[in-house]
Amino acid sequence: MINYAVDVFLIILIFSIFGYIHSLTASFEIKKKLFELVGDKIAFYRLGFNILSLFLLYLAYLIMPKPNLIIYDLNPPYDLLVLIPQFAGLAGIFWTFRYICLKEFIGIQQIERWLKRNYNSEELDEHYTLRINGPYKFVRHPLYFFSMMILIFRPIMDLFYLTILICIIAYFYIGSEYEEKKLIKIFNDDYIKYRETIPRLIPLKPFQPYKS
Repeated sequence: MINYAVDVFLIILIFSIFGYIHSLTASFEIKKKLFELVGDKIAFYRLGFNILSLFLLYLAYLIMPKPNLIIYDLNPPYDLLVLIPQFAGLAGIFWTFRYICLKEFIGIQQIERWLKRNYNSEELDEHYTLRINGPYKFVRHPLYFFSMMILIFRPIMDLFYLTILICIIAYFYIGSEYEEKKLIKIFNDDYIKYRETIPRLIPLKPFQPYKS
């Protein structure tokens, strides 16, 4: 049991380091300082940030201990029933991306604007949009919510995955707080009103959608 406790501690520590680096590099302060150095080439930052984040996440996974203690293992047909919320979560992610520019999300569209010489440097690395339609009428961070639906429901749960799951959910909550501070700076009272009406991560009021 002591070995398992040490493994859990190391997983949380490594994930926390990753989360700190991810949040730091996503902050306005870092972007503004970088903008002072590179000017409108900040347009390349979003793509580089995403590539770096994926690399660091993969590196963190490689060095984490992998305790294989089984928490539960569902028998048929229950192991198949978990596919229902997983597919629902996947459908929700596709639904959400109907209201998000995927190229902007990845960082490609910023580079295209820079190449066409019509990049707005005041936006730093991303053109922010106040989204209040579609899934955003029910939850402020639908990508996080639908991702949790996919991640939480599993036919087999071991200690490693459970620890990672808890870390991810905690990061979604903490990260959304920092993200909303940026949105308040950009959209001011419009976002404050939206935040007061719609739940953050879980659509607790599905029958009372936000009306702009």
